[in-house]
Amino acid sequence: MKKILFAALSAASLVAAAGSALAAGELHIYNWGDYTNPKLIEKFSKQFDVKVSLDSYDSNETMLSKVRAGNSGYDIVVPSDYTVKIMVTDGLLEATEPNKMENFKNMRPEFVDVYWDSGRHYSVPWQYGMTTFAVDTAKYKGDIDTLNILFNPPDELKGQINVLDDMNSLTHAAERFVGVPRCGADKADLKKVSDALMAAKPSWKTFSYDTITKMTSGDVAVTQTWNGAAYRMRQKMPTVKFAYPKEGIEGWMDNVSVLKGAANLENAKLFQNFIMDPANAALISDFAGYDNGITNGLAASDPDLAKSPELNRPASAPVPEFVPPCDPGVVEIYNKIWTKLKG
Repeated sequence: MKKILFAALSAASLVAAAGSALAAGELHIYNWGDYTNPKLIEKFSKQFDVKVSLDSYDSNETMLSKVRAGNSGYDIVVPSDYTVKIMVTDGLLEATEPNKMENFKNMRPEFVDVYWDSGRHYSVPWQYGMTTFAVDTAKYKGDIDTLNILFNPPDELKGQINVLDDMNSLTHAAERFVGVPRCGADKADLKKVSDALMAAKPSWKTFSYDTITKMTSGDVAVTQTWNGAAYRMRQKMPTVKFAYPKEGIEGWMDNVSVLKGAANLENAKLFQNFIMDPANAALISDFAGYDNGITNGLAASDPDLAKSPELNRPASAPVPEFVPPCDPGVVEIYNKIWTKLKG
């Protein structure tokens, strides 16, 4: 997510076991909220006789903070690309070697040598997508494929915009808007970013991850969001359209990784291999509305999802950009900009 979703299942526990049979073991999963298909968990549990628990979080930073505190009790986490890179560098993940697993042959080649885990020693794809924004076209008829919608909106949209409560996604969007590099350390460029954010803030109504509810309830007419969430919005509200801004698009991939010292290491490895099966990857996508990194991973999905405009970027739109972690000095400045923005 970079892909982040509202934690509708926050602090919930989902347990699935095969009838009354004793479980052969346990598996404790910590994933984004409203992002895990119960049918997937049930299928895994029955196939391997494993008792599964599921808790949820609403941001990479929330998950990372809990893991760094120690004794989280979780085996599996689902970090976004840049967070995988951070966790590998900090020694927080087990080298489970997915590239040696039976179902690794199903991983799409373009997702093997990725910047966050080249060769796939620690992680396997969960879902991937894009972060831009969605617009209710019943309320706005103009061009939406521009970041002006967020940062210099027309009068009719002012006060009707939700942005993600996410420092990286919003700051990177502002960088694209003002035309400066992502993670750049130039002070003049960073001032442009800060000025753009502060100038736009009066036009925003809320900072929230709960993008689907915000839009479908009519609370806002525009929300920064992810393409899968926009797909789900459109199922409830046909006038919603996902934007492909000409200034650039954020790409992200969430990945199933195993925490260092996981108590249920072998079951966690089973789960990594399990979700690289196309039929199981399709279950993941069907639930949350995103593509996955598995060959034929959408073949068993709802045809409407596979053909949807949210999953099929127009040829004229920019190629999504996957942004590695910024240098610590830049992050420090980002934090100051963010504190000022939220103040």
